Amino acid sequence: MSILLFKNATLVNENQIFESDLLVENGRITKIEKNIEAPTEAQIIEAKGKHLLPGMIDDQVHFREPGLTHKGEIATESKAALAGGITSYMEMPNVNPQTTTLEALEEKYRLAATKSHANYAFYLGATHDNIEEIRKLHPNQACGVKVFMGASTGNMLVDDPDTLAQIFAQSPVLVATHCEDTPLITELENIFREKYAEKIPFNQHGRIRSREACLKSSQLAIKLAKEHGTRLHVLHLTTLDELYQFEKAQTLEALSKKQITAEVCVHHLFFNKEDYARLGSLIKCNPAIKEETDQNALIQAVKDGIIDIIATDHAPHTWDEKQNDYFNAPSGLPLVQHALQGALEFYHRGIFDLGLVVQKTAHAPAVRFQIKDRGFLREGYFADLVLVDLKKPNTVEKEALFYKCGWSPFEGHTFGSSIEMTILNGHIVFENGIHSQERHAQRIEFDRI
Repeated sequence: MSILLFKNATLVNENQIFESDLLVENGRITKIEKNIEAPTEAQIIEAKGKHLLPGMIDDQVHFREPGLTHKGEIATESKAALAGGITSYMEMPNVNPQTTTLEALEEKYRLAATKSHANYAFYLGATHDNIEEIRKLHPNQACGVKVFMGASTGNMLVDDPDTLAQIFAQSPVLVATHCEDTPLITELENIFREKYAEKIPFNQHGRIRSREACLKSSQLAIKLAKEHGTRLHVLHLTTLDELYQFEKAQTLEALSKKQITAEVCVHHLFFNKEDYARLGSLIKCNPAIKEETDQNALIQAVKDGIIDIIATDHAPHTWDEKQNDYFNAPSGLPLVQHALQGALEFYHRGIFDLGLVVQKTAHAPAVRFQIKDRGFLREGYFADLVLVDLKKPNTVEKEALFYKCGWSPFEGHTFGSSIEMTILNGHIVFENGIHSQERHAQRIEFDRI
């Protein structure tokens, strides 16, 4: 049994920041108070001057396994997540074969049980013809049903009104949507192709994957959710235009009562259109990074409680794939290793307070997805923790990346914080740049029935 005693740490939890000891026994937090006497065989971790946070819960990643493992694998990307203080992730269904049947869903869980280094859950993907699989889904079997209302691979683009109505009416779990209107995007692609041929500048990506396409699709998703009483979570918002559709919820109690919630990804907070000049295809993603006015509106919406969750949409591609021209460079970027540091950067800039960062990256995902016993520093909860040094800057270097793709859009950037240690289910799994050789990941459980 692993026993850890954190001494004199500064805990950040449920809008409180306070110095305390924290005891971990048998995988769970057993005591939070000052001056805890060390049990026999406890490993004592002196944390004076360091901040102890609940591990980040990332509600949207693409780890590329099965079928796309030249880009990433469950093992490599989950190790990168731990290095970034992400202790739990929810992974998307657009792999090969697609996760659109209950059999494929459980096969993915079996795969993760042997390979994942962080706690894991998976979405069941919606298609035009798998409503029976969605109906049969047990509420605790998947984190949600993912609906690509914008472009996706194969038959995972769901744009038929009758099919969408059935999914929204009959899903037994939260519906998470990618909202972009494909006909509008296709029309704009043709217009820009006529103007630029194949040499479309990457800084036009936000005009092609336009705000109108985002707004039209998210309006439809919200309309369907209201008609059918669906628990809806709109992923990766990118525009000022869409924000009016969501209600404010600045407390966790208010969040727990929201029917419709919203997420923003750290790269949409961190970058804007001007960054294409420097990074080009490396920050091409769907939906697109847009104007500085959109970026600033998203930041403010996080502060106001309009946006509930900060996530990554981690989506690695190889360096060679990203070197292509506009139409051939795939969309997506690797993010899990620096997402928490990226969110904390807004604390260093005086924009977010620490309590807000922890709420959006840990508490809110746990509440919204009804995760059992994770996401908080509470006695009895699993010890998924991250020890952060807010006074130790960290420069991103290529040699220190754990992604299989081997690159990051943050290379050369210096963050104001360092991830000193990550604890998963009571075990130290990452410390000072080195991973544990043992895996301690668990399947995420939900408390829905």
